Amino acid sequence: MNTVAAAGVVPVEYAVAVDRYLAEADLQPGSRRVYRISLASWAWPLVGQLPPAGRSRRKASPPVVPLALLDDESAGPRLADAVAHRMDQAGVRTVNRELSALRSATGWWRSREWIAADPTALLRQIADRPAALRPLTAAQLAALFRAPAGLREQALWHLLLDAGAAAEAVLALDASALDLARRKARTASAGQPTIEWSAPTAELLSWLLAGRRAGPVFLTDRRAPAGTPAADLCPLTGKGRLSYRRAAEIFTEHTRPLDPDGRGWMLHQLRGRPAG
Repeated sequence: MNTVAAAGVVPVEYAVAVDRYLAEADLQPGSRRVYRISLASWAWPLVGQLPPAGRSRRKASPPVVPLALLDDESAGPRLADAVAHRMDQAGVRTVNRELSALRSATGWWRSREWIAADPTALLRQIADRPAALRPLTAAQLAALFRAPAGLREQALWHLLLDAGAAAEAVLALDASALDLARRKARTASAGQPTIEWSAPTAELLSWLLAGRRAGPVFLTDRRAPAGTPAADLCPLTGKGRLSYRRAAEIFTEHTRPLDPDGRGWMLHQLRGRPAG
């Protein structure tokens, strides 16, 4: 197929549609590179996943996404959730720039009738950092702790609720820092030198550690890849430290059936007292 003929073919994949848009967009080389990174990052939420955090986001391979997913009714809510998650990692200007890239691309695709819906209709330019979602209610917490989740998840969720600490600080805990008898732990955060928890949470943590005295408290399901820093490895199992991205993804997956809106809840909603 020659280039002229290919240009008239409606792309099936999101990534191909991105390439076609960038090939014709009036952008400087530097802006084109930024747009490509921004547009690639929206591929993860379109399939219900969280993109990698930090610098790894730029080097990660996005999932294969059918362009038709942008016409699905779930696209808008998923993108809105991704914006809320992104605001925990980046500044307002960065998020607005990424939103602008997505709006420009989807508008271009709609003008060519590659997609019919506007998945960005629910998204608004952010004037300032939005308020965090309200803490979960007592009823929501009761439903959460009845959910068929594993021991690791139940221990993490109970600890987050008891400690009122950021998930990053809790996930950074090592077994050597825990004093199970006194129900407290040292953290590396200057703003919160120790965290404490209740007796039921202490029991969950005791079962989770099962005698482990070194390595991360919360581990991945599989052995860590080669090159993982020693500080993030369990010397007994070879498993790595559970990342915030994966912990947040698991929490949203488990709570989606409990959420009337079907979006799922966010980890930071476990901080603070239950909402009334």
